[in-house]
Amino acid sequence: MSANVNHSLPLEYQTEQNRLNILGFWIFLGAEIVLFATLFAVYGVLGNRYAGGPTPSDIFKLNDVLIQTLLLLTSSFTCGLAVFFMRQRDMKKLLTWFVITLLLGAGFLFMEIREFIRYVHEGATMQTSAFLSSFFVLLGTHGAHVTFGIIWAIMLIIQLLQRGLTPVTARKMFIISLYWHFLDVVWIFIFTFVYLKGMVA
Repeated sequence: MSANVNHSLPLEYQTEQNRLNILGFWIFLGAEIVLFATLFAVYGVLGNRYAGGPTPSDIFKLNDVLIQTLLLLTSSFTCGLAVFFMRQRDMKKLLTWFVITLLLGAGFLFMEIREFIRYVHEGATMQTSAFLSSFFVLLGTHGAHVTFGIIWAIMLIIQLLQRGLTPVTARKMFIISLYWHFLDVVWIFIFTFVYLKGMVA
């Protein structure tokens, strides 16, 4: 088995199986891009149909959105640090930065849920208008992905503590980092085309 391990490569790429799994995950992310592109297209069509309800400038709060953006983008940086220390085989720093990533992600999720609750209390629900329906579906889908990512990461932390840093756990760590960075990129598009565009329109 060890003959199939190429120690000259980064830990997560050292076996053929790992390389195939990572390639497969890139293909999966391609499908995710299609999903979010569809949701953005729907929002682009329906985002200005308010049906007499609130408009983006009525309900969006730039300060809250900026904090959410800071939390998620910072979590992408800390996730990158976790992968860096994984490649240095420094388990303690890997876990430290990975846990910080999760805490930042949880903070983002808390603020998004609080935002949705505020909208509902103000009478801005999915049933209010096509704008709000497409908005909640787009943001809710992203939030569900973040939630799944946090649960997935917790399970990976447990595996790392039980099995240590191996080519297999390194591959899982690298794959979840790709997933997390992907969610950050999607959020940048949401921030730009939903929030900023909505507040200046």
